[in-house]
Amino acid sequence: MTPAPLAARLRDPSGPLFFPVTAYGPDGSVDLGAYRTHVREGIAAGAAAVFACCGTGEFHALLPEEFQACVRAAVEAAGGRVPVVAGAGYGTALAVRYARLAEDAGADGLLAMPPYLVLAGQEGLLRHYREIAAATGLPVIVYQRDNAVFTPATVVRLARTDGIIGLKDGLGDLDLMQRVVSAVRTEVPGDFLYFNGLPTAEQTQLAYRALGITLYSSAVFCFAPEIALAFHRALAAGDGATTARLLDGFYRPFVELRAQGRGYAVSLVKAGVRLRGLDVGGVRPPLQEPAEDHVEQLARLIERGRALLGEDA
Repeated sequence: MTPAPLAARLRDPSGPLFFPVTAYGPDGSVDLGAYRTHVREGIAAGAAAVFACCGTGEFHALLPEEFQACVRAAVEAAGGRVPVVAGAGYGTALAVRYARLAEDAGADGLLAMPPYLVLAGQEGLLRHYREIAAATGLPVIVYQRDNAVFTPATVVRLARTDGIIGLKDGLGDLDLMQRVVSAVRTEVPGDFLYFNGLPTAEQTQLAYRALGITLYSSAVFCFAPEIALAFHRALAAGDGATTARLLDGFYRPFVELRAQGRGYAVSLVKAGVRLRGLDVGGVRPPLQEPAEDHVEQLARLIERGRALLGEDA
């Protein structure tokens, strides 16, 4: 897939962007069968794209051969129905290696995550992402968060780089994002994609939409696709009553529960997938499992969210 078709398919998605968890078996090894099932069920539920082996998929915990096997399994499960975007990260040399593994596995694009640990200047960050973009024929979405924060001028230069098609924001600085959007719109012809990549992005998506950013990641879709899809449709339709009901009755309480433990943006989501009936195993260290009472609270919250959907009937 060339950059233009991928960008076109992501620009106006028919459903949420799906970030599947990575399944592990009882011995801790990757369970590709359960992973394929998870991906297939997400696509059947209405996902518009699969972002494989990214943050929710524990990219940090996967060996290169495990990463490639999972990306290939996601591509096979998708069967061309939706695009598959794979994570890539660490230092530049390793990020390039993961990018090429993803390309060989059949991925349609890359989500380039922050470089490992170091605090780099703007020129170093720009070189890092340009080397990733030049390493394969895959279009690249750059992930802004933590130690990879860009000035508007740097994003303009990224947007001018062949192969880089978008920016996913996991920082949450709306003033910065407004200036980024304005600078790119002014100086770079064409459509550059922006994504809200904050944890439980639904909670902040109304604010991002005010900036013209309509794309967002949905971890909730992993374990409660009917809730995530209802919210996505309500946003698209301008149905303020439904979005407010779901924000007040499900998303805000979920965000508050997620804040009860470190790493819950992954481990609590994975517990939710298990609650739904698919055994995807636990999380790998250094993440840890959520407390039992928190999983029980999540189960009740999911039921509450489903009941809120029934109020539409």
